[in-house]
Amino acid sequence: MIKKIRNININYIQYGRGKDIVLLHGWGQNIKMMDPIGQNLSDEFRITILDFPGFGSSETPEFAYTINDYTESLHEFLESVKVENPILIGHSFGGRVAINYASLYKVEKLVLFGSPFMVREKKGLKVKILKGLKKVKFLEEIAENMKKYIGSNDYRAANGVMREILVKVVNTDLTENVKKIKVPTLLIWGEQDEAVPVAEAKELEKNLQDGALIVLPGTHYCYLENLGRVISILENFL
Repeated sequence: MIKKIRNININYIQYGRGKDIVLLHGWGQNIKMMDPIGQNLSDEFRITILDFPGFGSSETPEFAYTINDYTESLHEFLESVKVENPILIGHSFGGRVAINYASLYKVEKLVLFGSPFMVREKKGLKVKILKGLKKVKFLEEIAENMKKYIGSNDYRAANGVMREILVKVVNTDLTENVKKIKVPTLLIWGEQDEAVPVAEAKELEKNLQDGALIVLPGTHYCYLENLGRVISILENFL
């Protein structure tokens, strides 16, 4: 399905029935990366998953979006599909947006998978994310698609707006936003996450008013590597 938000066609899916869960994918990814979570929760929740502007089947912004632009775009989108006070579940870049959103708008609960929030050393980060994807066998195809965003300089140069967006995103510190979040927040992290180490998750937990951290075996994609266990954790938390 398509919704036009801020003159951009946003691709999304919606299914299930009950309280609203909104799933937000990571950088260079799309709806498919969050659908396994949604499919397992759709018996009791209404699931909404979108491709962020510039990813998947959604159109690319004409200018370099900031985290605030993505947040406001998400808010307008959710209003258009009549989603209020959602449970937000975000992975990596999607978690950044979820943090900012939860600091500004009403949400019921928040779940973050491997979500960076501080400005830190960027060298090699994108390569580590790609290597992490390739370690998960059934994500190899997605890893190939991610080369469009984190592969060669030549390919990235073909889409200058997305490169500008990435620079803005990784240079935005959300520490003060984290401190404003009042709702129960669950952090699920991979013990071997090289892209966003557990040490950062612990800092994130310290800055939350009502946060809890669960560390599982696995990489930046531990939520998929431990899908059954993560679903059980989510069912208890939600």
